[in-house]
Amino acid sequence: MQGLKRRIVYVTVFEGLGILATGVGLSSMASSGAGRAGAAAVLTSVIATLWNFVYNMYFERWEARQTKRGRSVARRIAHAVGFEGGLLVMLVPMLALILHVSLMEAFVMDAGLSLFFLAYAYVFNLGFDYVFGLPASAMPAPASASVPAPVSARETPQS
Repeated sequence: MQGLKRRIVYVTVFEGLGILATGVGLSSMASSGAGRAGAAAVLTSVIATLWNFVYNMYFERWEARQTKRGRSVARRIAHAVGFEGGLLVMLVPMLALILHVSLMEAFVMDAGLSLFFLAYAYVFNLGFDYVFGLPASAMPAPASASVPAPVSARETPQS
């Protein structure tokens, strides 16, 4: 499975399982009930998905204006910190409000969610690729597309 269909299945399954896990986790961390935890899990998913779209759009616009191209370790770290920082600013007040907890408790919950999603994303991607195969971008190049051998190593016509 490739292209748009792959992306839709990926996001749907990733977020669906993430909402279930987040709802259970928030329900166990906050004493505000499963209903509130479920609502917070759904809102967390929606906010994270929308933020991902918006943040990456603006990050890529910024990145396109840089004189140095490519994604160095420093640029990747900056990307991750910016994404998670923005998500933190949005999620902590939302979690505090919905779950009726302090901002500090909501911050700890968000930190827990971040650690969970770090491991979850890794394991989910392994499983997704196992079930659906690698995306085209990660497939090995076909043998015909390989770099040609140097002229000295090629067979030369017989005279």
